Amino acid sequence: MERTAFLKFTGHAARYGVVGVIGTILHIGTLVLLVEKFQADPVLSSVAGFILALIVSYFLNFSWVFDSSRQHQVAGFRYVVVSVSGLALSTLIMYTAVDLLHWWYGWGVVCLVLVVPISNFLLNYLWTFGAHEASSG
Repeated sequence: MERTAFLKFTGHAARYGVVGVIGTILHIGTLVLLVEKFQADPVLSSVAGFILALIVSYFLNFSWVFDSSRQHQVAGFRYVVVSVSGLALSTLIMYTAVDLLHWWYGWGVVCLVLVVPISNFLLNYLWTFGAHEASSG
């Protein structure tokens, strides 16, 4: 990878990390607000937070992180597929760590934090937003 392409790639990765932090704050903030202020069901509140974070993260990733030219119908669908697969991978990692290996759940969290954001970034970079196409062209 040439230097310019590498710098562009790392710029995407850094901005993706910022959007990930924003998404996490929105998800957990919505969950806590709905449960603590409105006594809402925690599971439904978490779903609401996940959906809000998904929408905000999609638009930030589309416009700021990857500056994508893909149509929203294509990029949006792909983003949801990647996000849901990331959720499935997180669940699989936690299940494996806690239920199969009988580890403390914190080690499962460490594993998923090391695996899921990287895999989601790469899938979004390579497939969802086509950022690699602009870099190589």
